[in-house]
This record gives sequence, structure tokens and C-alpha cells, in this order.
Amino acid sequence: MMDLLDFDQTELYFDEPLALDVSRLLEDAADAYGSEAAESLLLRANLMAPQHLVVLVALYRYYFYQHRLEDALLVAESSLAVVGRRLEFPDTWVYLREANVGAGVMRSMGLVRFYLMVLKAAGYINLRLGHIETGKAMLEKLVQLDSHDRIGGKALLEVLHQSMNEDDLQRRA
Repeated sequence: MMDLLDFDQTELYFDEPLALDVSRLLEDAADAYGSEAAESLLLRANLMAPQHLVVLVALYRYYFYQHRLEDALLVAESSLAVVGRRLEFPDTWVYLREANVGAGVMRSMGLVRFYLMVLKAAGYINLRLGHIETGKAMLEKLVQLDSHDRIGGKALLEVLHQSMNEDDLQRRA
């Protein structure tokens, strides 16, 4: 069985070369964090390199830490699509199977791990936005594919189940 924490010989998303002008935009956005200029710089970088994972991560983090969860979710979904295409995964996470993940590992363990981490993030954001069934399904898919729980989806599912059980008990009381 594969170990998703095996980093030996693994290329990580931030190892991909980034055009200098895009890199400068990201640096300028970091310097401008907290101002309105930061988002426009990130969006310009995204227009110039819409499938570069460093750009997508920067944009996701900006929206997430600005508590703009709907926007963060859109970036996460875009990231799943970009990485899924690179790994030749099904068009949607719903149809992802262990065999797809195994074949993906042969292409890039780092990208498989990235995909699963984004799936976890998207599941969490869906829960935060009140899309309970979607978030739960995403986390269940993650746990199914990550049997050793290297990405940490089980803890989120346990919290969700505990919360759902408490809500159920309160309704009955």
C-alpha cells in the first residue's frame, strides 16, 4: 500500500517553475496583504498562469484567510480540476477510485497528495458553508482513498458525526 507521507523523490507543487512576472505579482500581493491591491495582484497572476498550483494556492489562501469561503471553495474546485486532469483522474472526485489514485501515484505522488489535501479543504469549506451532505461526502471519499489517514480526514468526519449526533439529541429533547 502506498504511504502518502512518503516524500522521497517527490516533486511538490511549489517545485514547478514559475514565470518571473507571475512570481513578482505573487510577491507584490504578499507585500500588499490586507489591502485591496492584494486581490487584484493575485487575480492578475491567476489570469497569467491559471493552472499553476502556486498561483492557485496563493489565491485560495488569500480568500480563506479573508473568510471569503465561497471564493476559496471556487479556487479549491478549480485546483481539483487542474490536478485531476494532470493525474488523468475522473472529471469529478465523486468517481475517483483507489485504482485511479494508484495510477496517479505512478505519475506523481506529490500531485496525488496535493489533490487529496484540496479534497479535504473543499470538504471542510463545504461544511463551514452549511453544505453538509457535500462536505461529508468529500471527507468520506478522502477517508476511503486514504486508508492510513495520512491527510487527516477521519478527525474532521468524527467531529462532524459528533456534531450531528448532538444536534439529533437536542432535537429529541
